[in-house]
Amino acid sequence: METKILLLGSDNATTWIVYNELVAEFGQFPAIIEESLSRRALLRNRLKKIGLRRVVSQILFAALLRPILRWRDANRLHYLGRLHGLETVRPLSDAIYQVANVNAATCHSLIEKLKPDIVVVNGTRILNRATLAKLNATVINTHQGITPGYRGAHGAYWALTQNDPEHCGVTVHLVDEGIDTGNIIAQGFIAPEKKDSFVTYPFLQTAKALDLIVNAVRDIQNGTLKTKPISGTSKVWYHPGFFEYLGFALHGVR
Repeated sequence: METKILLLGSDNATTWIVYNELVAEFGQFPAIIEESLSRRALLRNRLKKIGLRRVVSQILFAALLRPILRWRDANRLHYLGRLHGLETVRPLSDAIYQVANVNAATCHSLIEKLKPDIVVVNGTRILNRATLAKLNATVINTHQGITPGYRGAHGAYWALTQNDPEHCGVTVHLVDEGIDTGNIIAQGFIAPEKKDSFVTYPFLQTAKALDLIVNAVRDIQNGTLKTKPISGTSKVWYHPGFFEYLGFALHGVR
């Protein structure tokens, strides 16, 4: 019996890299893409978690520094794309659906219609209990960090800032209701060069993750998937702040 694959993702380069790779390996299958969280909602959520001072600093980093990093490292991003064969373009397909929120009723209706057996998640908000119940499938996620020490955002960057390069990498794991707390399927490690930076680490991580994701899907199809629970020190990381980034950049972590 053929297994049905579904991708749940956000509209960004890493989602299309993963989707295009999986389509090349397994043939055409549907994707549900959610809209970005509104800035107001995003700010409200972050204020509750980390406070006003850190949120303001993160806004300054995103508004003033990140665009400069993307401009400065555009050639490096292009080179990595060619080197690893990363296809970042959203394909033209009737099998790609757009929703406002993966946890909303519209998405739930699509899930009921598509009835997937395997769900690959990339870059969405945290799936709530109702969505996981609707899926009734094996759900895997690609996390841009090594769990459990680098849960949350920008795991490779934070590992380097902590002088912890042996934990600079990517994790493919089962999805539960937590933030990157599901059982580990596989982990891969990267060794960024000096010319790499905050904006290129995710490309290196995604390139490393592709074989891991493909193998995980194949193992699910064959009924041979093996996982292990996370263990060790656990911490959730967020986006860097303006002066925080500049401080680490002065010490060589760009």
